[in-house]
Amino acid sequence: MVALDDYYTAARSLVEPAAWDYIDGGSGDETTLRENLAGYRRYRLRPRVLVDVSRCDMRTTLLGSPVALPIAVAPMGFHGLVTPEAEPACARAAGAVGALMVVSTFATSRLEDVARVARGPLWMQLYVFRDRAVSEDLVKRAEAAGYRALVVTVDAPVRGRRVRDLRNAFALPSGLAPANFPGIPDDGSSAELSAHLALRIDPAFTWDDLDWLRSLTRLPIVLKGVLTAEDAARAAERGVAAIVVSNHGGRQLDGAVTALDALPEVISAVAGRCEVLIDGGIRRGSDVLVALALGARAVLVGRPVLWGMAVSGTEGAREVLSILGTELETAMALCGRTDLASVDASLLRLGFQDVSAPASEPHPW
Repeated sequence: MVALDDYYTAARSLVEPAAWDYIDGGSGDETTLRENLAGYRRYRLRPRVLVDVSRCDMRTTLLGSPVALPIAVAPMGFHGLVTPEAEPACARAAGAVGALMVVSTFATSRLEDVARVARGPLWMQLYVFRDRAVSEDLVKRAEAAGYRALVVTVDAPVRGRRVRDLRNAFALPSGLAPANFPGIPDDGSSAELSAHLALRIDPAFTWDDLDWLRSLTRLPIVLKGVLTAEDAARAAERGVAAIVVSNHGGRQLDGAVTALDALPEVISAVAGRCEVLIDGGIRRGSDVLVALALGARAVLVGRPVLWGMAVSGTEGAREVLSILGTELETAMALCGRTDLASVDASLLRLGFQDVSAPASEPHPW
């Protein structure tokens, strides 16, 4: 296994088909899902030469927490679909490489159990529920367990139409349930699991409710799912600590702008008032470098981490993150950039608008 595509191919044969579609799929015709990856292929790197690159420093901080590399694990529900080790396996892997992990509200392990094994910083991803007491309980538990930020997902007031899941009537296998969310059956009897969960998310949550959320905790608040300058500026004005530029991995609004295309306008709009991260479509270390050059402080990686866990649990996830880190370090050295502060837009040139995947790739995204 020397590239993330190797893990994709291996994992696909190991994960039950309906679960694989849940992990791999997007909404609608999956146009945005494909564009998330194609966007990175549009950029070309401008390497500088005769630079001492005997050491490249990838260290940074995320909301004050030191990390060894600008690559974090994105929040993803139901890790138990790919390995019985579930979310603790991912936390161990992230800690082993010095990366941050964002734990999903819909984890199949209790957030306290994930924190117990973590060796790196953890953030807690939060959906705001119609029953605000449930969200309040999650916030207080996360703070007590040592999580360092709340990542509020704001691009899912209603659930995107995920055709693969609808065709499969996707349900969790018997014995697997969202461990942090009461009232969900663990016997697989909820045939429309994602729809069942989505009904509990509050579609009336607005900007004005951020003050309520802030009153619950001292943790910094991160908004995940911002794609426009207008919303980015408003978030910064509201004192949000960070933004994750994201289209939910192509799982919400099909046809939405890619996070990579939205990144420059978001960076401009916040004007340094908060940190900006990005997720969606990261498959190579050079993709990370492109995102950093456009102004992101770090990237979040989702599906490939699950591929690694499906293949070999903690070790697979650790290896996926290590491959990305090694590829990033190599790309930095070959571009003559010795630390993250030296990575800027002068590194990039916009190339051909070719969105087709090379024939040698085993999948279009």
